Amino acid sequence: MPDYQLKDREKAILRFVIHQFILTANPVGSRNVSKKFDLGLSPASIRNVMADLEEMGLLGHPHTSAGRTPTDKGYRVYVDSLMDPPFIDAKAKQIVDLNLVSAQTETENLLQVTSAILSDLTNQLAMVTYPKFEQAVLEKIQIVQLSSTRILVVVSVQSGMIRTITLEIDAEVSESQIVSIQQLLNERLCGLRFSEIRNSLEDRIKDVSTEAYRPIIRVFLDSVDKIFTDASTEKTIIAGTKNMLNQPEFVDHEKFQSVIELVENKDIIIHVLDSNKNSQENDLAIRIGQENIDEKLTEYSMITKEYQVGGLTGTLGIMGPKRMDYSKIIAAVVYVAEQLGQELTKQR
Repeated sequence: MPDYQLKDREKAILRFVIHQFILTANPVGSRNVSKKFDLGLSPASIRNVMADLEEMGLLGHPHTSAGRTPTDKGYRVYVDSLMDPPFIDAKAKQIVDLNLVSAQTETENLLQVTSAILSDLTNQLAMVTYPKFEQAVLEKIQIVQLSSTRILVVVSVQSGMIRTITLEIDAEVSESQIVSIQQLLNERLCGLRFSEIRNSLEDRIKDVSTEAYRPIIRVFLDSVDKIFTDASTEKTIIAGTKNMLNQPEFVDHEKFQSVIELVENKDIIIHVLDSNKNSQENDLAIRIGQENIDEKLTEYSMITKEYQVGGLTGTLGIMGPKRMDYSKIIAAVVYVAEQLGQELTKQR
C-alpha cells in the first residue's frame, strides 16, 4: 500500500465519507459532508478535496449518483490509520462470556456457539475452524476393543485435545494383544508430531515380528494417514447467513445468490481461512475486496484471527460486505478469539 501522505483535511473528509457510507450505504456528497461535519470549508472546497481523493483512487464515483463511495484502497487507508481504535463494550463482552461458559464441553458444540455469537455481534457471516492437529505432539494412544474385529483408537495430543477413530481388523484379536500393542505404540510414538509419525511409522514398527500382533500392526500401517492426518480442515462451522443477507447490499439478486453459493460450497472460505493464517504478526488478518485471493470474494471483506489451545491453533472470523464497521468488528473478532481459546484450554 503506497504512502499517500494525506493532508489533514483530506484525512478528515475521507474518514467522514467512509463513516457516513458505513452508516447509510448511500453515496456521500460534498453538501452532506458540509452540513454534518464542521470543517470550516465550503461545499465547493470539500468537493475539490473529494475529487482529489478520487484521483488518488481512495474514493469512487458511481454513475448513478453525484456522491462518492470508498474504494478498496480507501477502506485500507481508513483501517490502517483513520478509524477509531477497536473497542468492544462491556455488554457485548458479557454476552460472549456467558454463552461460552454455558456451552456444552464438546468442542463442536462450543465452536457452533462461538460462530453464532460472533455473527450476532457483527451481523456478518461468521466462520470458526477446528484446531489444527497437523503439528500436534502425540501424548498417548489408547485402544479400546469394541468387538473381536473392531477397535476404537483414542489419540490424545499434548494440547489436551483428543481424536477418536474406529478401525476394522481382518482377524480376531484378544484384549491382551491390544494392551501389548498399545504399550508398544506409546513407547515408540509418544512425543512425535503427527507429520513425523506418518513419515516414519513403518520404520518404527518394522521389527515387530510377533504373528499375533500383525493384524493390528497392519491396520495401523494402512490407516496411518487417517489416524495422523489433520482432518480438521474439513470442519469449518459457518453461521449467520441470514444476518449477512439482511444487509442492503444483498437486495441485488446476483449478490444474494453469490452468498448462498459461498455458504453451500465451503471450499473457498476454508482456503481463504488457511491462507490468512500467520499473515500478520499478531495473527489478525484483514482482507478488503481485491486483497482477497479468490475472485469470488472481491466484493467482501474478511477479518480473521487465530485462537490458541495449548500448542494448537484454529481460526475464526467474519465475512461481509466491504461496507462494515471495521472498528467494532475487529474488536469483536479479537475478543471472541481470545475467549474461545481460554474456554477450550479450561476443558483440557
